[in-house]
Amino acid sequence: MVLPPSFNRGVTALADPAASVGTGRRWAMLTASTLAQASTAVMVHGPAFLIAALHEQLGLSLAEAGLVAAAPMVGVMVALVPWGIVTDRRGERLVLLVGLVGAAALGAGAALSDSVVMLALGLGLAGLAAASSNVASGRVVVGWFPAGRRGLAMGIRQMAQPVGVGVAAATMAVVADRHGPYAAVWIPVVACALAAVLVAVVVVDPPRPVSGPTAAPNPYRGDRYLYRIHGVSVLLVVPQFVVWTFALVWLVQDRDWSPGAAGALVAGAQVAGALGRIGAGQLSDMVASRMRPLRWVTVAAAVTMLLLGVTAGWQGSVAVPLVVLATVVTVADNGLAFTAVAERAGPFWSGRALGVQNTAQFLAAAAVPPLAGLTVAGLGYPATFALAAVFPLTALALVPVRDERALS
Repeated sequence: MVLPPSFNRGVTALADPAASVGTGRRWAMLTASTLAQASTAVMVHGPAFLIAALHEQLGLSLAEAGLVAAAPMVGVMVALVPWGIVTDRRGERLVLLVGLVGAAALGAGAALSDSVVMLALGLGLAGLAAASSNVASGRVVVGWFPAGRRGLAMGIRQMAQPVGVGVAAATMAVVADRHGPYAAVWIPVVACALAAVLVAVVVVDPPRPVSGPTAAPNPYRGDRYLYRIHGVSVLLVVPQFVVWTFALVWLVQDRDWSPGAAGALVAGAQVAGALGRIGAGQLSDMVASRMRPLRWVTVAAAVTMLLLGVTAGWQGSVAVPLVVLATVVTVADNGLAFTAVAERAGPFWSGRALGVQNTAQFLAAAAVPPLAGLTVAGLGYPATFALAAVFPLTALALVPVRDERALS
């Protein structure tokens, strides 16, 4: 299989990663990176599953509870580019360790607080620390895996986010229902602490070109490839977080499901979404393109959200499997775009480029819970789900036709 130039961009001047460490060690580092990302996903996205408890037990409106849920995403958004710069200059292992330990400590402070304001502040600061894994764990994968296996490897790493959300859905909603939202925050605290230990034991920094960062060209100059991928990813975040944030609340409030049953369904859907990311990554290796599968996923997301919006108000149960399908489809793009950005940017710019990529995504993600909460309150769940289909339809026009132009 002949790979396009973009597939080799990130490791052109590197020694063969496979020659530096054994296969087992590379897969162990992939495992550690995936678990690091999963633990911080529980910290960042888990508060979305506290919305029902914050609303019912503490008397917050849906919009106010959505602001608390968005706090860690705001922290992530602020810190991603700085973490990317540090990763480019100091390496992946240090960034992962500092970030995971910091997220655990700051999350513990939020769990021990006694006010909603302090809870939101603590979660926001924990998100700031957790942002480290979004950049550094992806860099570990790109640095240690060859181009022809990188789509699969990154797909496995990208399954961390839906798995983390699934763990949060299955645990945090139930704990919050029984013991309150503050008690539920201890779940991501423990997860981040355990991940830090594994990273310390397993992860080493991947090799880099001997030419140094001064020889690396700015990948944002000369074409709009990275800008277009950033734009596509931002637009696709909207349906993803509409489903992630409000599927459980919709099941509980509109369908009279128990929090435990709703959490179990959402958790299962997140596992399916994780497997979907692996499949999308493997498909991109097979067709030697990140953009073609990204275009297919974009179309599927628009169709699924529209169908969910049409059926969510029906009395039958047809909308429930559509929620599961929407959960799978709306997360399948992340690994494709993430890998394409890292490959295009190269080893001395990918930290910053991935920071920009995720900052833009989290800016959109942080806005979704409160704004979608207002939309649900004013128009209802069916209209909110249907309106989310507009965003992938818009994104379709931005997906690059080719993976990128040939680079000299």
